[in-house]
Parts: sequence; structure tokens; C-alpha cells
Amino acid sequence: MRRAASLPLLAVAGLLVAACASLPPGSSTMAPIAVDAPFALEGRLSARQGTQGFAAHFAWAHLPPRDELVVQTPLGQGIAELDGDTSVPQVVVRMADGRRDEARDWGELTARTLGVALPVTWLAAWVRGAPHADAPHSAEVDAMARTSVLRQNGWEIVYAYADESTRLPSRLRLAYPDIEIAIVVDRWRH
Repeated sequence: MRRAASLPLLAVAGLLVAACASLPPGSSTMAPIAVDAPFALEGRLSARQGTQGFAAHFAWAHLPPRDELVVQTPLGQGIAELDGDTSVPQVVVRMADGRRDEARDWGELTARTLGVALPVTWLAAWVRGAPHADAPHSAEVDAMARTSVLRQNGWEIVYAYADESTRLPSRLRLAYPDIEIAIVVDRWRH
């Protein structure tokens, strides 16, 4: 009897070993979830959605539950200041020409203001090489155990790092069916 009962267990164990062996090296279905800690960064962003697109310099302060984003032209002229609070929820934009607009979420407001819906709420985790905690994801890691590719909520994010010792990404390429975003982080501030 014992032998008959152990055969199904051996078969299941064999299947698990085979399944694990079939994963490509460096891939993972779970990447570490980043604690939603404050950060600030400065960088450059280019985005395209359909025929709409823009390129800008930006400064972003993430102070949970608030985000403040200042967007400038590549030559440094102010375009807009965006403030959002996920606890309300409300996002407000003040344009350089004095106009003001607001929306319930970042995607809606950035689509109206910049022409491209930016996933700012998700980006707070993604920009640090981590998945957002509120949705399933898959990830691949590099030889230094840093996220190299993250897939979540229909997005694919590909990461590049300045060197082997750097833990935070210096470049991100985000792709969604009709949206492409490239981010270059010039400076992290904590």
C-alpha cells in the first residue's frame, strides 16, 4: 500500500522538477515588491501614443500618497506642473500659460495634457525596478539579481543599469499595445 501511495507523489515531484528546469535562466515569476518609499529623480522622457508624442525633461518627487511632477521642454522651458494624491483621488495640472485642469487619475490627465496616457501610479514602483503590489506580474533578472524585464498590467518594461554596482535603473523602455515610453534617469535623489 505504501508503495502505491508514493508513486503519485513521485510523479508530482517529477513534474515539479521538470517544470522548474524548463524556466529559462534568469527568469522569475516573482520579483521583490518594493516598499513604497519616497524618492525623487530627474530625467528625460519621450512618449508616443498613436500619432501623438512628446519629449521632455522632468523632475519627479514621489511622497506617498502624493506625486509631484514638473515637466519642461528639452530646452528647459516650463510646460506643466502636475500634482496627484492617490488617497483623494485627484490629479491637478497647472500649465505654463496659467490654465488649470484636474482629473481622477494620472492616465486621464496626462492624456489630455501631454497627449499620452502615462501610468504614473504604476511607474512609482516600475521606475525602481519593482512590480506594483496590486497586480500579478512576471519578471526576468540579470546576473546581478536586478530586474531586467518586467511584465505587468499589459506593459513590458525593459531595464538598463549604469554599471554592475548600480541597484537602481538608469534607463527604462516601456511598451503597451499602442504606447511607447523611454525614460532616462539623469539623477536619483533620496
